[in-house]
Amino acid sequence: MRHVVLELFTLYVFINAVRSLDNGLALKPTMGWLHWERFMCNIDCNTDPNNCISENLYMQMADVMVSAGWKEVGYEYVCIDDCWPSHQRDDKGRLQADPKRFPRGIKKLADYVHSKGLKLGIYADLGTETCGGFPGSLGYYDIDAQTFADWGVDLLKFDGCYMKLTLLGEGYTNMSIALNKTGRGIVYSCEWPLYEWPLHQPDYSAIRKACNHWRNSEDVFDSWNSVKTILEWTADHQDIIVPVAGPGGWNDPDMLVIGNFGLSHDQQESQMALWAIMAAPLLMSNDLRDICPRSKELLQNKRIIAINQDPIGKQGYRTAKVNNFEVWEKPLSGGRLALAVMNKYEIGGPRGFPVTLATLPSWKICTPQCNVTQVLPSYKELGVQTLFTKLIVAINPSGTALLTVTPIKGDNNIQWQLWNDRSNKNSHKSVL
Repeated sequence: MRHVVLELFTLYVFINAVRSLDNGLALKPTMGWLHWERFMCNIDCNTDPNNCISENLYMQMADVMVSAGWKEVGYEYVCIDDCWPSHQRDDKGRLQADPKRFPRGIKKLADYVHSKGLKLGIYADLGTETCGGFPGSLGYYDIDAQTFADWGVDLLKFDGCYMKLTLLGEGYTNMSIALNKTGRGIVYSCEWPLYEWPLHQPDYSAIRKACNHWRNSEDVFDSWNSVKTILEWTADHQDIIVPVAGPGGWNDPDMLVIGNFGLSHDQQESQMALWAIMAAPLLMSNDLRDICPRSKELLQNKRIIAINQDPIGKQGYRTAKVNNFEVWEKPLSGGRLALAVMNKYEIGGPRGFPVTLATLPSWKICTPQCNVTQVLPSYKELGVQTLFTKLIVAINPSGTALLTVTPIKGDNNIQWQLWNDRSNKNSHKSVL
């Protein structure tokens, strides 16, 4: 085909030289459930008791996470977002839960979640108020950190509303220090770069030293346009953000909205595949009590989760834009590779993408051969391939093919000579 545009991102060797937060946590991307995108700041328990921000919501989610297999595949955090506290601190200056919606308090809720073999996350804010108008932590970092530790909290999502932007770095660092001083292992989820990007490029070395994961771009919405915007932002800034990610510290593109209302199933597959490639925290925001079986199967797909949780902890990146396809790649342990090929068309039917050395320079790992497995849109063993393969994958509009590639060792010198000879003979031919 004509008018083929190939945009390559030259990948440097990823050596995580940037020192990470030394709390021994989040050595793999965090997995769990977070209330915000689906339930937002619904505090009306009189008219909507099943969906309001209350202890019942989190207890029910914890129950389902165990009974419906979520815990078994790795989802372990049940996370409270904004709008849980009382509007007033107690007489000792401590945050307290809204007494009507959390009558037994957060400590009892944490005990319940822990009894299920799960962990509890909570939300607070760097500034004078949370984004929803509840008490912020400015001036109370040590008190709040100790309160969370006393309650048995396992993760803190720390927002940045109502804070002077010039003090963001100092505030996030001070809360990191306060959390570590408690002696309790609390995963620290920051929004530091999200608020700093409008001013200047954030110092990711400092962010990684303070935080276990960090939000970079705007909140995700239950829409394909929102997911696309996050992916585009990530690709546009990948030379800055990819090198700092790794065990103990991750770029967070925000929640998985799979199982809600705004994405087609192909688009849900695309979000799941690309979040896996990006080594993103997998924090679902949906109603696990009532989720369609197909979305549940996607979210619990062990092969996709294994790509996300791969032990070497490399974040993937966009390597090519070809004929309205995007190619993203993630190095995996054992010299393997994960590939996500997204069809950016939102019209028509499935289109074939040729998986060849001409379109995928990383295909050279198939020297002399590799084994290719298709994970999405359906599981298929595509068998042994070579540098000269004519493998075509069909991808629906706004959908993604997710593949894993495993090299098969052989006589590389002979195979490379064969490849060079053939490529010289065919150098005038267009591959696409």
